[in-house]
Amino acid sequence: MVAERIKEVTGSLPEGVRLCAVSKYHPAEMIQEAYDAGQRIFGESHVQELQQKHAILPDDIEWHFIGHLQTNKVKYIAPYISLIHAVDSPRLLNEINKQALRNGRQIRCLLQLHVAEEETKFGFTPEECMEYLRSGEFRNLQGVVISGIMCMATNTDDEQRIRRDFSTANEFFQQCCREFPELGESMQFRSWGMSDDYRIAIEEGSNIVRIGSRIFGQRTY
Repeated sequence: MVAERIKEVTGSLPEGVRLCAVSKYHPAEMIQEAYDAGQRIFGESHVQELQQKHAILPDDIEWHFIGHLQTNKVKYIAPYISLIHAVDSPRLLNEINKQALRNGRQIRCLLQLHVAEEETKFGFTPEECMEYLRSGEFRNLQGVVISGIMCMATNTDDEQRIRRDFSTANEFFQQCCREFPELGESMQFRSWGMSDDYRIAIEEGSNIVRIGSRIFGQRTY
């Protein structure tokens, strides 16, 4: 079943759009089934759960951390994490840099924009994020590669509101590319869109969609 759903979802994606299969709360056996169907990028949001899965699943899986990451947990995933989607503060970025250098590597990071109406979602406002980039502090982070922008849309059935949120993130991404050409080719990822809204997200510029329930079914908490 998982294999069929993987093929169905990937078949619906335009060329150039990557699928991050959101595997949090799902057992390693289901991830292995998706892996056997050809999927390689998996998204987790709890460090302890990710550690357990990383230890027993194939080495060539590209693990993405997609949830709110506490600074004191960075050290546990720094040796192997491929992309951190939700970097929501300079403090977290500095800690990722420290732990990356400690492990002799660079870690790709996406800056999380808060564009949704809910107060509960994390992230920089567009103004805060631009202020941080213009400060130039990121240029001193040798262990971090700023690789794009991530956001979550407002939790609503209003498709126009969802589209507006994604459009705001895409415009911000384009502004960053114009204003900070030194970010270069590394500034390439636009991570927005989940199971219910990924088609709108793709229309509004996303090239990584984070899809869980359409592949794995409802989560087991």
